[in-house]
Amino acid sequence: MTTRSKPSVLFILIAGGTVLGIAGTDLVLPAIPSLPGQLGGSIEAAQLVLAAYAFGTLVGLLTFGELGARHDPRKLLIWSLVLFGVASLLAAESPSIEWLIALRFAQGAFGSGPAVFAPGFIHGLYPPDKAAAAMGRLGSVESLAPALAPIAGAWLLEFGGWEISFVLLAALSALVAAAVFWQRAHFPRRQQIQDHHSYFAIMKNREFLSYASSQALSLGALLVFVFGLPAVLTGPLDRGIEDFVMLQVCGIAIFILAANSSAWLAAKFGTLRTIRAGTAIMPCAFLAILAYALIGASSLWALVPLWAVVNFGFGIRGPIGFHRAISAARGDHSRAAAIVVAAILGIAALGTTAVAPYISVGLWPLAIAGAAISALALLSLAPLRALV
Repeated sequence: MTTRSKPSVLFILIAGGTVLGIAGTDLVLPAIPSLPGQLGGSIEAAQLVLAAYAFGTLVGLLTFGELGARHDPRKLLIWSLVLFGVASLLAAESPSIEWLIALRFAQGAFGSGPAVFAPGFIHGLYPPDKAAAAMGRLGSVESLAPALAPIAGAWLLEFGGWEISFVLLAALSALVAAAVFWQRAHFPRRQQIQDHHSYFAIMKNREFLSYASSQALSLGALLVFVFGLPAVLTGPLDRGIEDFVMLQVCGIAIFILAANSSAWLAAKFGTLRTIRAGTAIMPCAFLAILAYALIGASSLWALVPLWAVVNFGFGIRGPIGFHRAISAARGDHSRAAAIVVAAILGIAALGTTAVAPYISVGLWPLAIAGAAISALALLSLAPLRALV
C-alpha cells in the first residue's frame, strides 16, 4: 500500500463505521411490526425498540464527545465498534421485548462513536481545502444507508428472521474494528486533531452556534418530513410503501449530486453564500409542497421533483455547513460533532412528536413543519454577518 492510497483506505473505514451506526435503525426497521409476535409485548412496545436506539445514540454522542477530547480517538473508535458488535449480538439473543429495548439502548450508545470521531479524523487526513469535499463524500455514503438498508432488512427478515439483521451488524462491526486496528498507526493522532475546550466553552462561541444550529435545523427539517412520510403516503394519500422508496431514492440521488458539488460551489461563490443559498432553497421547496398539498393533489410525479429540490438545497449546504461548524469549534472536533449530531437528533425527535397527532390529515402538516424548521435554519445564519 502506498502512502498516497492510505487516506482513501482510512476514509473507507471511517465511512464504514458511521454507516453501521445509521444502519442500526434502518436495517432493523422492517422487523419492528413482527417483534410482538416473536418476543411478546405490544406494537407500542415494539416502537420503543426504535426510540431506545435513538436515545442511546444521543447519550453516546455526548459521552464519546467528552472521551474523545481526553483520550486517543483511535482506541475509542475501535472500542466503540467492538462494543457495538457485542451489543448487536446480544440483541439477537434477546428473550423478550424488554431485553431487546435495553440492549438497543446500549447498541445505540456504542454505535455513536464513529459519528463523533469522523470529522476530526477527516480534518487530520486532508488539508483544509480538501476536507470540505471529503465531508461531502462522507455525507453521500451515509445517505445511501436510509435508502438501501430497509430493502436489505426486509430481505434478511424473509431469509432468516428478525435476528439476522443484528447478527449481520455484529459481523460487519467486527470486520471494521479489525481493519481499523490494523490501520490504527495511520489514523491522525489526538494532538494532531484536538484542542481542549469544554462543552460550555464551545456553546459560548457565537460562530459555532450559528453554523451548528443552522446545520441541525436544516437536517432536522428534512428528517421530520422523512419520518412522517411513510404514514402519510400509506394512510391519507392511499399509496403504497414503494412510493416512499421511490421518493427516497430520487431524493438521495439528487442529494449526492449536490453534496459532491458543494465544495466547488463554495470555492467559486464563497462558503457562507453557498450555505445561505442552499438553506434558503429548503423552506421555498417545503412551501411549494405545502401549496401542492393544500389544493388536494397527490400525484407522485409532482411530489418527486419538489422533494428533489429539498434534497438539492440540503446537498448544497450540508457538507460545507457541517465542516464549517466543526471548524468554528477551533479544534475540539469530538465535542463539536457530538453537539451538532445530538441537536439533529433532538430536533428530529421533537418535530416528529409535534407533527404525529396530525399525520392522518394529509401531507400539509409535514410541509408546514419542514418549512418552519428550515426557515429557522436560515435565520440562524443571520448573526454571521457581523462575524465573517
